[in-house]
Amino acid sequence: MFSKSRINEPGPKTEAELTPAKTVEATPSFLRQSTPDSSASHVTKAKPAASVLAADLTVTGNLKTTGDIVIEGVVDGDIRAHLLTVGESATIRGEIVADDIVINGRVIGRVRGLKVRLTSSAQVEGDIIHKTIAIESGAHFEGSVQRQDDPLQTNRAGAAAPKAPEAASAPSFQPRPEASDAIKKAAEAKKSIQG
Repeated sequence: MFSKSRINEPGPKTEAELTPAKTVEATPSFLRQSTPDSSASHVTKAKPAASVLAADLTVTGNLKTTGDIVIEGVVDGDIRAHLLTVGESATIRGEIVADDIVINGRVIGRVRGLKVRLTSSAQVEGDIIHKTIAIESGAHFEGSVQRQDDPLQTNRAGAAAPKAPEAASAPSFQPRPEASDAIKKAAEAKKSIQG
């Protein structure tokens, strides 16, 4: 009538039950050795190589990248980049905006950058707005230089344009002391005539 159940009876032990259980210790990640299998989770993206515009290339239009660019050819247009290197054979006609700018060639237009460097072979015709600047001996530069904490910030539509520096807008006139006395005497004579 009743049969015995084998569920609760001990039977032969398996190999897994005979070997003692391994304990896993929690080790901080900086102490763990990386293995080929475990390093896959810590892969960092390699920085992409800089884009290069060769010396025989002429570009008409604007260039925009978040990466690095090296220009050896001719660009007629504005350029925006992270790191911009203007080669010795390069000519750029337009505005340059980048975090880091190294100019070895010719630029005709405004330069805006956090770090701007003009090497001895640079030829720049235009204003430079920068946070830090280095101009090597022998560089040719015609324009004004203005330091700003954030030179990359461009004006929004409808915002007031930045005020031009007074020194660049008009020459200041400082009369000589003798001329100043003559002007005062002339003014006094005019008052006495009118008065």
